[in-house]
Amino acid sequence: MKDLNISVVIPNYNGVHLFPFTLPALFEALADSGKQFEIIIVDDCSTDDSVKYLTDNFTQVSVLVNSSNSGFSKTINSGILSAKYELVLLLNSDVKLRRNYFADQFRYFDSTDTFGVMGKIIGWDDDMVQDAAKYPKFEGFKLKTSYNYVENTDGDPLLYSMYLSGANALVDRQKLSQLGGFDEHYSPFYMEDVDLSIRAWRVGWKCYFEPLSVCRHRTSTSIATKEKRNFVRTIYNRNKMYFHAIHLEGLYLTGWYVQCFFEVLFRVIILQFYYLRSFIAFIKKSSGIRDSRLKLEELSKTTGVNLTLHSVVSLIKGSVSNKNISFIKRQG
Repeated sequence: MKDLNISVVIPNYNGVHLFPFTLPALFEALADSGKQFEIIIVDDCSTDDSVKYLTDNFTQVSVLVNSSNSGFSKTINSGILSAKYELVLLLNSDVKLRRNYFADQFRYFDSTDTFGVMGKIIGWDDDMVQDAAKYPKFEGFKLKTSYNYVENTDGDPLLYSMYLSGANALVDRQKLSQLGGFDEHYSPFYMEDVDLSIRAWRVGWKCYFEPLSVCRHRTSTSIATKEKRNFVRTIYNRNKMYFHAIHLEGLYLTGWYVQCFFEVLFRVIILQFYYLRSFIAFIKKSSGIRDSRLKLEELSKTTGVNLTLHSVVSLIKGSVSNKNISFIKRQG
């Protein structure tokens, strides 16, 4: 096994109430791993006492503070740039690791084509599965990202995952650097982790799910205003459009644009105007789409692999065609 050490990168916004639970558990899991480690928390201009709490109570943690509120991808990229070890654990501030979280993960990196591995996410106060291996499925020309699956037998434990949840992904730092980290065109949030993993797949690297690596996730119970809900839905749908425009090719891309156009018309008819706002915002990002596609093409020349999105989907589906799997409704 390679001698691999761990840099943990945690983006934070107003997570001070979580640190007393998540950070001690993180230190225990890292100590149990037997590896050298560092923890980097990047604060995205929190309005609570996050920075003061960390500097007063966790002096072992490196705390970086954004000069302005920047969103997920820019915030976590800042921490990634500061990471020094061979593996990077991308971890949300509301995730608590079990002590043996890393025990079954290092073996994946014996393969040179491994990009990363994620663990199973269960509830904070229960054992309901929130996230497992990600299963790809097209509906028309649109890729759905909400399907989770697990294997029902004790057979081959190597399960591919379409993408690694940004909440708990252990990844190869060198490959992460080659990918340029998270695509900041997705700012402020949503779809960055899907895009990152699909880019890895397309240049020949693999993403895995390890069911024995378990962590708990605390879902938010806050009630958003109608205006905030509409903003979130606008950004979410804009980024879904952005993702498809980057990763689809040829007739699939043409078919997606046609499907998208008719969906915009339908949403307007039923008075869901946020979807029209999403489409307008997406159209304004055309230069960013070209930039992201070109960067991926350049990296594929370096790796010698340039898979299409449909090839990736076929690869993952084929890997479980003879396995006894169950789908899990996404929780949280």
